[in-house]
Amino acid sequence: MLSLKARRTLLAVLLPIGIAIIALFIFRSYFYFPSTVYGESMAPTLEDQNKILISRVGNIDRFDEVVFHAPDQDASYVKRVIGVPGDKIEYKNDVLYVNGKKHAEPYLKEMKNAMQEDALFTNNFKLRDVIGEDTIPDGYLFVMGDNRRNSKDSRMFGLIPQSTVIGEVKFRYYPFPQMGLTN
Repeated sequence: MLSLKARRTLLAVLLPIGIAIIALFIFRSYFYFPSTVYGESMAPTLEDQNKILISRVGNIDRFDEVVFHAPDQDASYVKRVIGVPGDKIEYKNDVLYVNGKKHAEPYLKEMKNAMQEDALFTNNFKLRDVIGEDTIPDGYLFVMGDNRRNSKDSRMFGLIPQSTVIGEVKFRYYPFPQMGLTN
């Protein structure tokens, strides 16, 4: 049997540890959680085996990097949101047009520069060619990987329901030289 003093000491040590474990569980369950990137579809923004933190809170906007339940297998994908509800999407001569307005994609610069001058990094398409509609309906997103030539994304499997989004990629914590905020 432990003495009263020993029990108090044990309680003083175990109580903060227990509170920390509960706080970590709540934080991970409702706010942020770690994940690992598998594959090269988001290269060079996110590379295979990068360790990332995903936020479960906040709104998803165009150009955010999101993790979602894959529509074609029992896995999760990480891709960039290109179109949100109401958007009309078109790619022409390696330029993204959203609702008729040209949008720069600086995150593609490194990969585009590595290509032959006359080659397209992103093949031409209109949203209608991919999903059979001109605009993205409510409740859906159009996503693409940054490594456009090696990405299974909305061009192949169509729109993703917003309800399948697990969260937004906020931070890369491994490898250490690349540690920092994403986007």
